[in-house]
Amino acid sequence: MSLINPADSVERQNEKLLQIAQSLMRRVEQKSEQSGLAYQQFERAALLETQVRERTRELERTLDLLQDSNARLEVANVETETARSNLTEAIETINEGFALFDKDDLLVLFNSRFCRDLVDIDAHLVAGLHFKDYVTLISGSQYLALPDGTRPDGWAAQRMQRHGDAHVVFNVKLLWNRWLQVSEHRTAQGGTVILQTDVTEIIRMERQERDKMRDQQATMLQATLDHLNQGVCIFDHNQILVGWNKKMDGMLAPRGHRAAIGMGFAMLLDRLRDGLQFHEGIDAEHLKKWADHTIRRHPLTFEVSREGRQFFNVFAQDMPDGGFVISFTDVAAERETARALYEMNEQLERRVQDRTRELGVALQEAERANASKSRFIAAASHDLLQPLSAAKLFVSSLPDKVGSADALQVIAKTETALVGAEQIIEALLDISKLDAGKAVFNVHPIGLAQIFAPLRDELTPYALAKGVELRIVDSSLMVNSDPGYLRRIIQNLVSNAIRYTSTGRVLVGVRRIGDFAKIEVWDTGRGISEADQPAIFQEFHRIEASGSDAGLGLGLAIVERACKGLGHDLNLWSQPNVGSCFSVTVALVDSAPQPRVDATQIEQSDLSGLFLMLVENDPQLASAMTIMIEGLGASVIHAATAEDARDLLAEIELVPDAMLLDYHLGTGQTGIEFYAEMSKTHAQVPTAIVSANRSKDLKDACRRMSLCLLEKPINPDRLRSFLSQVPTAS
Repeated sequence: MSLINPADSVERQNEKLLQIAQSLMRRVEQKSEQSGLAYQQFERAALLETQVRERTRELERTLDLLQDSNARLEVANVETETARSNLTEAIETINEGFALFDKDDLLVLFNSRFCRDLVDIDAHLVAGLHFKDYVTLISGSQYLALPDGTRPDGWAAQRMQRHGDAHVVFNVKLLWNRWLQVSEHRTAQGGTVILQTDVTEIIRMERQERDKMRDQQATMLQATLDHLNQGVCIFDHNQILVGWNKKMDGMLAPRGHRAAIGMGFAMLLDRLRDGLQFHEGIDAEHLKKWADHTIRRHPLTFEVSREGRQFFNVFAQDMPDGGFVISFTDVAAERETARALYEMNEQLERRVQDRTRELGVALQEAERANASKSRFIAAASHDLLQPLSAAKLFVSSLPDKVGSADALQVIAKTETALVGAEQIIEALLDISKLDAGKAVFNVHPIGLAQIFAPLRDELTPYALAKGVELRIVDSSLMVNSDPGYLRRIIQNLVSNAIRYTSTGRVLVGVRRIGDFAKIEVWDTGRGISEADQPAIFQEFHRIEASGSDAGLGLGLAIVERACKGLGHDLNLWSQPNVGSCFSVTVALVDSAPQPRVDATQIEQSDLSGLFLMLVENDPQLASAMTIMIEGLGASVIHAATAEDARDLLAEIELVPDAMLLDYHLGTGQTGIEFYAEMSKTHAQVPTAIVSANRSKDLKDACRRMSLCLLEKPINPDRLRSFLSQVPTAS
């Protein structure tokens, strides 16, 4: 418990302490026997006096701080009043109306220019006015020019709606054609600053410039319309004429009358009805209904004419403002041009038809000529192959009868020459068939080894004679193709490679690419320039070759046509002085290779005791075949015609072991028909048909009747093969 009341003043507390000290001193003097206790009380009084002095000093410091704070507060108040005065002066110097609302939308301060033009609300603008009340005052002012159809409460609602935006700028129209631009901005504390700017002069100048520009644009638009080749008239949304060019006056206006701006759409309808005829199912009433349609109009096109001499194409289209534009185009010249073009087209069509007929006749003549050429080549080949077969058979029978080495050499050269002549004739015949589309392809699986091995044996001596290395890489692949034509294709490619390679080598190999085999023939020859490559597949076209190296130019032509007929891709890569590569791509098949027939076994067959009937109307060929067959040990009886053969067989009363029958027997009967006749009275005799005819029909007929077909010129090996399979009587 304290002896001093803290609520007392310092003076009162000092006074109490002095009284306490005096009282204690008196007690000490009165009670000397209790000196120790008195001394303690004295010490306590001294301590209390020390505390009183400290509290006094603290109180003095507090009073000093209070006096200093009051001095600073007075300075701050002075500065605040100065700042407020400066702010008031500053906003008052602004040429625009200024007002500040706090975050609670209460008016804080404003200058004298704020709402100065709205005199009737000036007295109501006081600090603390709410923003909504301010807007209500503005909307109700008699000096505010509200937009048409807008009420004060509606304007106030729109204004309050925009108050929520971060920045607001809009124009307000006042009476006497004055304008204020109001801009509203947000402060950092969430208050609102409003600026009102008088933009009357700016808007007036803009309107003057806009009117001037509109006048210039109208002048330019009118000049543009007047320079159009079309007549144009423009109507506004009230169907009042607002644009019309001079071309329209010349097209539709009666003489001495011109259209004028401000006329109604009925004026145009009257002029359309005046001497004009509508077409395409549209009339003036239809056009009027289209113009009266206030909702979106679809473009309208139709034609009108005057007395069958003037034709106008009319196009009417809607405009965004609800108006529409109608254009008139004079199409009389186009009609006349179209008529002239139609007549010209008729003449051209007649000329084209006449020319087409002439070309058809020429084409028929060309086809007849081509057919005649094919028939001529076939007939010529047949006639040439007849003596050629006889010559080959004669020559093939000579080595057994001549022992002189020189004579044998001459015979070998003669046989080589005959083989060359045979190849030329066969090439011509192949070209003729391939061009005429009558080539017969017998496509079936064949092993490439069956083609490569004979070609290696046949062409290696030719390559060695030229000093060229020929290498043919063996392949076990099976392909789907015509064996004869595929062999001819590869043979021609390899022969050409050897012919045009002076030094180096020729390589033949196969690449497997998916389901296809790509047969490639590479050489190190002179190469072919890019310009010459397209022409080398033409018949009788030869790259420069000298002496015996020069071919007829038919090999690659046969290759190209045969590949096309078989559906094999043929490609060429070549570079001059480097070499060339011809490649043929053939489809693969999964099949086991067929066994080859050994020619040595055929030559060693013993034909002794074999009795053969030969029916051939060519004496030379018959004589050659007889000499060859009898040289193999068989016996031959010869008949020139089918009638002679029947008589001869009836006379000797023998059935031959085999028959060789010419396809054309010369009596209107074919060898196949003669065989069928003989089969009725005699047992089926092994028979071969001899013919230069390579048609598919003949091959099919021989296949159906199990007859062997020996094509002219007769290959001695094939003839020996047929004879070796004939069973002899034991």
